[in-house]
Amino acid sequence: MFDYKYTCLNPIAQVGLDHFSSNIEKTDSVEDADVILVRSAKMHEMQFSDKLVAVARAGAGVNNIPIDKLAEKGVVVFNTPGANANGVKELVICGLLLASRDIIGGVEWVKSELDNPEIDKLVEKQKKKYAGCEIYGKKLGVIGLGAIGQRVADAATALGMEVYGYDPYISIDAAWNLPRSVKHIKDVNDIYRECDYITIHVPALPSTTGMINEEAISLMKTNAVILNFARDILVDETALVKALKEGRIRKYVTDFANMTVADAPNVIITPHIGASTVEAEDNCAVMAVSELTDFLNNGNIKNSVNFPTVDLGECSTACRIAIIHKNVPSVISKFSTIVANENMNISNMTNKSRGDIAYTLIDVEAENSNPLIAKFEELDDVVRVRKVK
Repeated sequence: MFDYKYTCLNPIAQVGLDHFSSNIEKTDSVEDADVILVRSAKMHEMQFSDKLVAVARAGAGVNNIPIDKLAEKGVVVFNTPGANANGVKELVICGLLLASRDIIGGVEWVKSELDNPEIDKLVEKQKKKYAGCEIYGKKLGVIGLGAIGQRVADAATALGMEVYGYDPYISIDAAWNLPRSVKHIKDVNDIYRECDYITIHVPALPSTTGMINEEAISLMKTNAVILNFARDILVDETALVKALKEGRIRKYVTDFANMTVADAPNVIITPHIGASTVEAEDNCAVMAVSELTDFLNNGNIKNSVNFPTVDLGECSTACRIAIIHKNVPSVISKFSTIVANENMNISNMTNKSRGDIAYTLIDVEAENSNPLIAKFEELDDVVRVRKVK
């Protein structure tokens, strides 16, 4: 017998879907799904059924998901931070090399001369046009030291670059994972002023949108290279193109194709392939399914972008109830009172909050929890109640 149903809005790697527990089955109907897996499908205009309890993005970015709207409905949104980090890191390193040496120009020249029987004789003279510089010993500024930024910093250090790292919100764990040689910069303007290459790895937030703007560019070296494999809106591309045309920066390498930069000089563009590796897609799928399975079967929340992290372990009691509610005083005491009035005992309980929303898991030693659930749902501050077990 199946307890839950899932659906996919995009193709999701089968190796991940195989990790669903046996009580969760697939459906092609969004309206009939308890959980949704998504990659790039746009969800902002979608209508969601009351049955939906969670959405998992097989990737890090969630710009395509209406996370606030779903939070109001009591729907948890997960992502998979770090699952595609290595794939993106490798493309960033590739971008560093493509920007420092005119590899693309050289390849295109060879292709243009394929019908020329004298091509081997032309090579020695022609190759001077595609000469570049080495990245060894150059300064790389890494803005954002999360899962991807850390790996880029580590790889660049191994390649002999002098790495500057900036992240005002870096966690202790993330700091421990950085090579000791990375210089921790407290003012991002020092990155702009000092570095030969600048790579961005921050989420798209109101505070980061357009952070590479006219003012930031004005501080950079005239031979600076900017790499953007995070989000296109982090860069004011109108100001960037103007700077490229005026020779105020050397190159822009981006994974986001659009008409603003498509025909600009000294721009290298890839078609959003940072995480397009078999390994990254598998890793994202496995992590997303693992998060959903733990949430459905145990009520635990990990890697949510709109709810707090909560872990009460595997449910081993007779009943576990998950309650989404407003983060206001005395709600927990109301829950306890209801349980006591029903002559039931709380064997385990946890509560966490995130902004205006809170999440509570309660384990009780009772086979019939329906009276509890009904009374929890009557409370004004409760958004949603789910019987996990």
